[in-house]
Amino acid sequence: MTETLQNDEAAVAEAAVTETAAETPAEETPAVPAAAGASPGSFRRGGEESGEFEERVVSIDRCSKVVKGGRNFSFRALVVVGNRHGKVGIGVGKANEVADAIRKGNEIARRSMVQVPMNGSTVTHAIEAKFRSGKVLIRPASRGTGLIAGGAVRAVLDLAGVSDVLAKSLGSENPINMAQATMKAISLLRTSEEIMGRRNLTSL
Repeated sequence: MTETLQNDEAAVAEAAVTETAAETPAEETPAVPAAAGASPGSFRRGGEESGEFEERVVSIDRCSKVVKGGRNFSFRALVVVGNRHGKVGIGVGKANEVADAIRKGNEIARRSMVQVPMNGSTVTHAIEAKFRSGKVLIRPASRGTGLIAGGAVRAVLDLAGVSDVLAKSLGSENPINMAQATMKAISLLRTSEEIMGRRNLTSL
């Protein structure tokens, strides 16, 4: 008789545990960003979050300020945003948190977008530009050459949609200076129609 009562109590307890587990919703696992553990250069975000534009974090730097009570740390993020169809922009965001710095850089990049004159899959002509100590040389290339560039120059040209180009950094390796020099070179590019219009010509 005692053994029967113990078996009944065990069955009731097991049923109660099963019912409680069924009623309690499973704990949601927090989403891990795709960029977690990845290097800044490999961080990308596209799709519904950023619409038709793609975002890439080129570099993240930690800055420190010495104050009376110790050190205050902040972060600086260089972000490139483009649609791979001729529009690209860069932005530098600063904040006390990495996520806020990236968000600010993204907003600045979207406000500073420019249209890149292109000839098929490459740029219209060779151009050289300098920003502070950064100097960049960009030359058009035949189809199939690929994107021959590195660092921030590659990120800017890639998100602009340029797939065949020869680029070389001739000055500073600072990513911000390189990105700014690349954007300056892009702004100096002209199409053949613009040149003909300035010279009052019908054809070159």
